[in-house]
Amino acid sequence: MDVKLDLSSYVRVLKLASTPSWEEFSKISKIAGAGIILVGLLGFIIFAVMSFLPA
Repeated sequence: MDVKLDLSSYVRVLKLASTPSWEEFSKISKIAGAGIILVGLLGFIIFAVMSFLPA
């Protein structure tokens, strides 16, 4: 494990990273929220179907 190489890689990534604008952050938040709601809805539908089926 080459610590010096690892640290230089981390520094390079941090230099390239930037804070997103409010518009970009808002868009990402909406997409992530829609994905969470979709997965929750899918789980609820599966739960409801399995509850009504005889075991």
